[in-house]
Amino acid sequence: MRLSTKIAIVTGAAQGIGLATARKFAQEGANVVICDRDAAAVAAAVAALQGSAGEVWGQACDVTQRAQVDALVQAVLTRHGRLDVLVNNAGITRDARLVKMTIEQFDAVIDVNLRAAFHCAQAVAPTLIAQGSGVILNASSVVGIYGNFGQTNYAASKAGIIAFTKTWARELGPKGVRVNAVAPGFVRTHMLDTIPPEVMKLMTERVPLKRLAEPEELANVYAFLASDEASYVNGTVIEVCGGMTV
Repeated sequence: MRLSTKIAIVTGAAQGIGLATARKFAQEGANVVICDRDAAAVAAAVAALQGSAGEVWGQACDVTQRAQVDALVQAVLTRHGRLDVLVNNAGITRDARLVKMTIEQFDAVIDVNLRAAFHCAQAVAPTLIAQGSGVILNASSVVGIYGNFGQTNYAASKAGIIAFTKTWARELGPKGVRVNAVAPGFVRTHMLDTIPPEVMKLMTERVPLKRLAEPEELANVYAFLASDEASYVNGTVIEVCGGMTV
């Protein structure tokens, strides 16, 4: 098992890519901490992953609130005495064209997708530096590289994640801490539930593989990056998009 005994926090882990990543990590032997805002959803996710090779437990946490993030990290350190992996997965969309987007829509996405990643990384960094080892994995998007109609806020947040990743890789690399990002394309999650069938068809046709990604396919990449197999991978952004950007 590639992640045996590692301690990992996954944010936004009650559903979608986050839940798939938590499941994959636990299957690979990691002790996984499920983090999400909804306490009931956290409990359900933990229950669903019981019986995995690694221990799974959870704590409700609004990652936009620094005090809650600090409390989560302290709870992990109290229980395990160390921390090996942080997956900054939590994210939302509030789409609108530039001329229609409200300040509330803009701020909500920046707070969850970008500011929260800063909170979490800053909260865990002292522990990882003191250990001389650790991994921070950030959820970006191909939208953060290429932009997308109606997603000023989302594209800005995901481009910012790439900037975070490259900056932290420079700062933390000498301390033994690796930082990388994953940039998904279209993934079959709840975020696509409101998209009309005809739009889904057009999205699928844009991908050379002619299908959307499954959350597990993103989880596989996160598991590789978290493992010692990726020991010389630092500061990179891996597109997992079925070739839609070629």
